[in-house]
Amino acid sequence: MTRPTAAETSPQPVHPARWRILGFLGVAQLMLILDVTVVAIALPHMETDLGLSREAVAWTVSAYTLTFGGLMLLGGRITDLLGAKRVMLAGLLVFTAASLVTGLAGSAGMLVGGRVAQGVGAALLSPAALSLVVSLFDGEERNRALGIWSALGGGGAALGVLLGGLLTAGLGWPWVFRINVPIGLVIAAALAAMLPARHTSPSRPRLDVLGAILVTASSASLIYALIAAGERGWLTALTGGLVLAAAVGYLLFTIWQRRARSPLMDVRLLARRPVTTGAFLIMMATALMIAVFFLGTFYFQHALGYGALHTGLLFLPVAVATMIGANLTGRLIGRWGGRLPAVVGLALAAAGMAVPAVSLDTVTVVAGVAVAAAGTGAMFVVASATALGQVAPHEAGVASGIVSTFHEFGASIGAAVMSSAAAASLAGTTLSGFTRGFTVAAVAAAVGLVIAAVLTPGRPGR
Repeated sequence: MTRPTAAETSPQPVHPARWRILGFLGVAQLMLILDVTVVAIALPHMETDLGLSREAVAWTVSAYTLTFGGLMLLGGRITDLLGAKRVMLAGLLVFTAASLVTGLAGSAGMLVGGRVAQGVGAALLSPAALSLVVSLFDGEERNRALGIWSALGGGGAALGVLLGGLLTAGLGWPWVFRINVPIGLVIAAALAAMLPARHTSPSRPRLDVLGAILVTASSASLIYALIAAGERGWLTALTGGLVLAAAVGYLLFTIWQRRARSPLMDVRLLARRPVTTGAFLIMMATALMIAVFFLGTFYFQHALGYGALHTGLLFLPVAVATMIGANLTGRLIGRWGGRLPAVVGLALAAAGMAVPAVSLDTVTVVAGVAVAAAGTGAMFVVASATALGQVAPHEAGVASGIVSTFHEFGASIGAAVMSSAAAASLAGTTLSGFTRGFTVAAVAAAVGLVIAAVLTPGRPGR
């Protein structure tokens, strides 16, 4: 690892507009987070207007999160090579242009293609923006700034539900994408003027393009297998072949990362129990969160005939429960350690998902998924604290990138599995698919509980 030079280790001058810059960067990051949950409420309307197949509906979510997660580590490397300001502005402009294309989509191909391009922009923007936050602040101010940055996750998911309902019910579903255009252009202009020029890294790290292709292609193969299984079956040659191809791809990625001169990630970190546990928990939490939004929005709008705004309002208790679970866990994890909150969080998720699996109506769905959301909120906190709490300072960036990547992959997997489990109900033929989907989510949470109880470290010092 290259040693930092004296110029790099010397304190950076305090930027007088650093808090205003943080505000603009925060709104940019919020757009990336919103574009997962804001779309969930609009999916049934997209399906009807564009005549989307069930696979296309699932890919509308997965194409964005898969590209975002698969290329995020590469985006971090590009940031080191070209400088955070350039890469952040480039990513923001790509994301903004892709949002316009997606909002103008008149076909499934244009919609999914736009979502892929949004993911590329997000993979450039997110790590570069975080790098700017770290460089602009120091000491206690940096902790405050990173706390605000982290709070955008839960707040963004909550806001996305309501905003998606408001936009879809008012201006129409294309505006869940088009609204990014004026906001993105204003942020780009403001940050281009305010951000100082930054020198790039003298080490000039190489770009591991092959590693990015391997991990993204392998994940795409796995996601396609999960989506296709809903109609073609879980035990077919196609499903098995795609899963095998994904496994071979992940193996090749691991081998390549051990040999590459500038790898995307240090895969040896994944052999460490805290990092592995954090990656597993963040993937489970995100998959369960997406399951809640995916199943709930189709149930309320397709089966019960509720409008988008009505559906968005019904999800507000879910969003509030997520933030309450995260807040309580953040206060108590230092005293309890990670294992108990992880087990309790997954127990709540399993119990909450089981309620609508047993009795399917408006009250039980809202109450059940709100309980499950409190559990997933706790899991988000445990995942980050566990993965990042015991790594060396020089490894924190890589470990954070691993956790963020598994966050996006969890969203892709959640949408893919729920699409297959609830295939019959998404086609509008029966309600049994919704019951099956909630059952699969409850079982997955229960299995995750057992794994988390074994993997997650206990109280500090034990």
